[in-house]
Amino acid sequence: MQTSIFLAQLIGPTLAVIGLGMLVNREAYREMAEEFLDNRALIYLAGVLALVPGLAIVILHNVWVFDWRLIVTLFGWLAVIGGIFRLLLPQQVSEMGSAILDRPAWLTTGGIVCLALGGVLSFYGYVG
Repeated sequence: MQTSIFLAQLIGPTLAVIGLGMLVNREAYREMAEEFLDNRALIYLAGVLALVPGLAIVILHNVWVFDWRLIVTLFGWLAVIGGIFRLLLPQQVSEMGSAILDRPAWLTTGGIVCLALGGVLSFYGYVG
């Protein structure tokens, strides 16, 4: 349980701040995402930076219990899958990302989801 709390304390505020940033600075985040998607080296680096902590989370916290700890486990697995995808298929990542950015609602939805998940994890990490 201590590992779950530590990871919630680490991931929760990070997601909350990212989500808030996506909602408050939508245009700046859209521009950053466009620049990112135009650079395959950054996509590759993001793959490494997602895969390594994702594997660490999966190794230390592969908890499949239907409570808040499942969010941490799923976050780890999504990081692993996202990292592998970025490393193996950077061109497809660029194409998919561009298609997502063409729909403004996705950025708002992503911000809301990140803020909500960050809030839940922060609550359980620091209060619950």
